[in-house]
Amino acid sequence: MIYSTATVPVNPDGETRMTRAQAWQGLVLKARDARLFLPPNLCTRCEVVEESATHIVREATIAGSDLREVIAFEPERKVTFFQATGPREGAIVNELFEDDAGTLKLRFYCYLGLRGKAPGGPEEQAEQVQFDSDDGYRAALLSTLRRTRELLAEGKV
Repeated sequence: MIYSTATVPVNPDGETRMTRAQAWQGLVLKARDARLFLPPNLCTRCEVVEESATHIVREATIAGSDLREVIAFEPERKVTFFQATGPREGAIVNELFEDDAGTLKLRFYCYLGLRGKAPGGPEEQAEQVQFDSDDGYRAALLSTLRRTRELLAEGKV
């Protein structure tokens, strides 16, 4: 199994400050259309095929893999991506919270396996290394916040 976590401040020094509500809007936009947040051509299709007050179901093609995700929302707190189909199974979580000092943070964590691959095998080990690297999910959190600030400046958040 793959377990990874990363946490970053929402409002580091030198950046335009965002409220929890604005950061939340960015997370919702990312859930609804990953193409707005991922590098060009990494996500070539992303569409919401079902929605309710508590969740959406999206189908996407990311890095050449077709996937279906059930995405649950806990308003202004947490977005959980359940991997229904695709190369991975498990859950990915993006969570907004305040630390003990009252600083707004964004945390990523996941617990995943690779479908059709040996648990703890070389493929999972390679994914673990990637997730935990400087180009892994910490970088994705920073990119999500940067893109949310851009959309905020454009009046889209």
